Amino acid sequence: MCHFNVMHAYLALAILTLEFESSTIVLITIGTVNIMISLKRQLPKIELHSHLDGSVRPSTAAEIAEEEGIELNCSDLRELTERMTAPPSCTSLVEYLERFELPLLLMQSRAALKRIAYETAEDAALENVRYLEVRFAPQLHTGRGLSIDEIVGAVAEGLSAAEAKYGHTVRIILVCMRHHAQADNEEVVRAASRLAGLGVVGVDLAGDEAGYPNELHEEVFGLANQLGLPITIHAGEAAGACSIRCAVEKLHARRIGHGVRLREDAELLQLMSEQRIPLEMCVISNVQTKAVPSMESHPIREYLDGGLAVTVNTDNPTVSATNQTREYENLARRFRFTERDFMKVAENGIEAAFADGELKGRLRAQFRQEWRELGLVGSGEAGESRA
Repeated sequence: MCHFNVMHAYLALAILTLEFESSTIVLITIGTVNIMISLKRQLPKIELHSHLDGSVRPSTAAEIAEEEGIELNCSDLRELTERMTAPPSCTSLVEYLERFELPLLLMQSRAALKRIAYETAEDAALENVRYLEVRFAPQLHTGRGLSIDEIVGAVAEGLSAAEAKYGHTVRIILVCMRHHAQADNEEVVRAASRLAGLGVVGVDLAGDEAGYPNELHEEVFGLANQLGLPITIHAGEAAGACSIRCAVEKLHARRIGHGVRLREDAELLQLMSEQRIPLEMCVISNVQTKAVPSMESHPIREYLDGGLAVTVNTDNPTVSATNQTREYENLARRFRFTERDFMKVAENGIEAAFADGELKGRLRAQFRQEWRELGLVGSGEAGESRA
């Protein structure tokens, strides 16, 4: 094992930027030791679409199961991991959603929820995510008697502990499930309004989009709108552009989760562009759920170049075996994203965040400072990109 004094290392520090397979690498020389760090990892990031139950570490799942006496019927950690991740042959969103059954079985106690929330925020921080919105459906965690307030409180406690350690900002979006009764979803909406002090900033609609279309949920999200809650809706993932139109026009969506099928309606696409309604795009997940038939057919490059407010997200880090850096590397390799493009999607993410103006201002200043330190912009604004 190699040890060195970090303070002394600054005396012999040199940084060289290289281009390697469309990926910028930062080469740090400390004495005679070379450390290559992907610039994609170093870039400051925004994550607006991350599901808590899709972010459980398999090792944590195994430990919680042992601690709480839950039988998983897995022979080892490898088998457990396979049950928690989408298979290469995944055929649909419905099959993809089956991967949540095991994690949800383990997310029924305050201790488990707090730990998983902490680790989710920690994993994001390690990818240089400076602002994170974590979403989850509290009604899916009531199986052992916890109330919605107790569930949100446990998650908030874990997220706050991670914030205190890593210095990033984490907020909560509460999810209404498409297959749940209207009364259950209205309870979630009222909880979101009531628990703003715990970091809840909005509500979402998720689940089987094709089987339970947006039209069934107008009253629930009408209530959310009346209560002044920011709304994001999963749409255009397993259903067509009409689902996106309904989310915007009838469910009061300020953002769209996924939205890959927006290009099926040119008029709606123009409307989304003009009104700057953001898309929470999750490229690796979209291929796995067959929202698009292949990586090459994903519209993210087309949408960004066309002026849409595109953001980059993971959706479900564990289920999709991804993280923000992997998403960035994939975009650079498959869609020729440059540092300028990554700066643009970060700016879009800050603007789209369910955050107040003061926090957005701090994030913009922080990102500009980090971009300057990475040599991506000059001494002025982010628009002076050298990429």
